[in-house]
Amino acid sequence: MNYQIKLHWLRCLFLTGFTSIAFAQSIDLKSNWTYREEKTQKWYTATVPGEIHTDLLNSKLIPDPFYRDNEEKLQWIDRKNWEYKTTFQVTPNMLKKKNAELVFDGLDTYASVYVNKQLVLKADNMFRQWRVEVKKILKSGNNDLRIVFQSAQNVVDSLAKKDYPFVIPDNPRAYVRKAQYHFGWDWGPKFTTCGITKIPRLEAYDEKTPEKPYVLNRKIELIQERDSLGRSFYFKIDGKPVYMKGANYIPSDAFLSRVTKKEYEKVIALAKESNMNMLRVWGGGVYEDDYFYDLCDKYGINVWQDFMFAGTMVPGDDAFFDNVKKEVQYQVKRLRHHPSIVLWCGNNEADEAFKNWGWMKSFKISKQDSIRLWKDYTRLFHDSIPKWVKEVDDKRPYLSSSPLHHWSKAKSITEGDSHYWGIWWGLEDIEKANTKTGRFVSEYGMLSLPNYASVESFTSPEDRHLYSDILKLHLKAGKGFEKLDSYLGKYFIDPSKIKTMNLEDYTYLSQCMQYYSIKNIVGIHRSKAPYNMGTLVWQLNDCWPVASWSITDYENRQPKAAWYAIKEAYRDDIKPEIDLTRPINLKLEDPKITWQIKGNAIVLKAAKAAKYICISAKGYTGKWSDNYFDLAAGEEKTISFERKITKSEIKIYSLFDVLERNK
Repeated sequence: MNYQIKLHWLRCLFLTGFTSIAFAQSIDLKSNWTYREEKTQKWYTATVPGEIHTDLLNSKLIPDPFYRDNEEKLQWIDRKNWEYKTTFQVTPNMLKKKNAELVFDGLDTYASVYVNKQLVLKADNMFRQWRVEVKKILKSGNNDLRIVFQSAQNVVDSLAKKDYPFVIPDNPRAYVRKAQYHFGWDWGPKFTTCGITKIPRLEAYDEKTPEKPYVLNRKIELIQERDSLGRSFYFKIDGKPVYMKGANYIPSDAFLSRVTKKEYEKVIALAKESNMNMLRVWGGGVYEDDYFYDLCDKYGINVWQDFMFAGTMVPGDDAFFDNVKKEVQYQVKRLRHHPSIVLWCGNNEADEAFKNWGWMKSFKISKQDSIRLWKDYTRLFHDSIPKWVKEVDDKRPYLSSSPLHHWSKAKSITEGDSHYWGIWWGLEDIEKANTKTGRFVSEYGMLSLPNYASVESFTSPEDRHLYSDILKLHLKAGKGFEKLDSYLGKYFIDPSKIKTMNLEDYTYLSQCMQYYSIKNIVGIHRSKAPYNMGTLVWQLNDCWPVASWSITDYENRQPKAAWYAIKEAYRDDIKPEIDLTRPINLKLEDPKITWQIKGNAIVLKAAKAAKYICISAKGYTGKWSDNYFDLAAGEEKTISFERKITKSEIKIYSLFDVLERNK
């Protein structure tokens, strides 16, 4: 009898829960969208999810934003307001529910939402979910939905002007809760876009579905303890120290709607296949789609998750803090179920920037304003965010900023995580890594041009010469060619020969330079374990075709040379090789490389020792099993590829061939 009573009550409870969920109704609002520039006449077909630049491109109203100098020509888009509208059907049954909410998971950024001509929402944060009760406004049958996006660039400029003479360094973007890279970066274009980046929906219900219980089935610790050499910095997972091998991840496209599940799969596979166990989601981008974290969960890739602040100080007003609180708690609650996430980090480089980037002088900031800036900064990142995080996730560590010490400071090597940019920005030799390896190096890198096929994709034939205006527009790093030439002249080729090189050879040498640098820096970092317990290269991926520090290419997510270097250097079954012999000092002979295709493989042989053998095939968009590799005299090597390639498409050359052409 007792058993039957219990069973009856269990059935009742189950049916109650089932009824609550089963009779909730939700409709996706992804169809029949149109858009126009505000206050103009003609409407055009829009795609949701999407953004204004992709819609204009689909409507053939603008050229490819990534081609040649189109980035500069399309800046007018950022200064306009844009309007989107659709109609959606509401059934009588939906109107019988107690609640009817419009839900927006992605509004970028300043958006006024109208339902049946009534203003129901003013959004101002692309990182928040926005819910608004609309039952009283809805009607059975057709309902109108209109969203007006105000120019984020105009808004931030206005906010900065309103605050003057008080200045928040280093850019008015500090005022807006929007992906900071949309305002341009030293590897990315400036497209301060807007749009509906996730599919909106209408939810009708009597009772809200209960929140998913939060369970984390592993123990995560960030150990920072004083020792005889400074202070440790390493992760313990379930009580075991883990050496982190990985990269920094930026958004995979300047236009987020293009980052499909297929694109995520390509990029995360590149991390997994190169033996990485950590990705740092950098704070100038976005909190990624759940699918990104699903893949990291699946492949055992730990995630260092920055909050979305990068290289600026912050406003201190109550409205800004309240906005950020809602953002932080929404995102942490959304993401905390992913076991891959091992750290919440307040921001990227804001702490070291305030203390070391010369802002006080360059922005003429008074002592009084400086004190105010630091007070607002510490209140947000030292006091508020950790408190807000703990309220919804007390199981993971929090770090206020990455890093705490600039790379020029001695403490950057002995404590905390380190962004070591003495190599590249400081023009230090690669060998300097031997004495400049920190406890956990969370940024470092060497710039190179993208693959030559990528260069061809954004240039016309007249642009394909060294230092062309178009090439310079696709190299955003300050003094980029000057620095790269400096390294090439020290490590690969007589400096006097660089300026007369053809672009394809220069592209190849730049990638060899990146390969050499990353291979040796990673080898040095790993050789210093357990003093050093992490190495995260800057960066895994690109958001458009550009010369950058990425080890993979934007076009087709193809590996660059350094990806192959990382893949080998991150192996756990062998000790990473360190070979600091500068290629410029080698006595190279013609390797007389011979090769033949056998099925889905190329078999190569060198008569003499060969360095940095490069295989390319016109139109091939897959991966080679290895590339930019060395061969000993008489050695044979088999390289597999992913689809049929004809012999006439294949080009194979080595460092000897390129240097011989450029004597």
